[in-house]
Amino acid sequence: MGLEEKASSGFLLTTIEGFAGYVRKASVWPVTFGLACCAIEMMATGGPRYDISRFGMEVFRASPRQADLMIVAGRVSQKMAPVVRQVYDQMPEPKWVLSMGVCASSGGMFNNYAVVQGVDHIVPVDIYLPGCPPRPEMLLNAILALHDQIQKSPLGVDRRQAAKAAEAAALEATPTSRMTGLLQ
Repeated sequence: MGLEEKASSGFLLTTIEGFAGYVRKASVWPVTFGLACCAIEMMATGGPRYDISRFGMEVFRASPRQADLMIVAGRVSQKMAPVVRQVYDQMPEPKWVLSMGVCASSGGMFNNYAVVQGVDHIVPVDIYLPGCPPRPEMLLNAILALHDQIQKSPLGVDRRQAAKAAEAAALEATPTSRMTGLLQ
């Protein structure tokens, strides 16, 4: 006889990790980092029509020390790259990055020396949001995808190291990687 059978019908069971993930995803605070036209769509998401406040994100923080989500909205120039990195470094752990728009994700149509060809060259990115510019509905969808990622992130270890370890374990589990290991 387990605890489930003795508990009343309104009793919930979960893990500490599951509860912490639920609380984390409900308290994400973004930092303002709009660089180009995508920032207008990001601001529209904060307005009453799209109402980002239903996710508890209505206040975009002006200080990176109070935020845990950086939404990089727009193209990042070479001169702005050190500032992006500095803002990222000042954010407390755990922190997440959402790359909004094709310019932030891959440089977009600006294939020249002045624009960074993807913000992932500067900071690690968790969610890529395509579009030029992406609509506010797409940003809300990306935030929901980020919430799922936050909910499933482990406690106690660096989440990026845990993701790399899980990826390596999945790669080892594939039959082709075992065959190449045997051939070497």
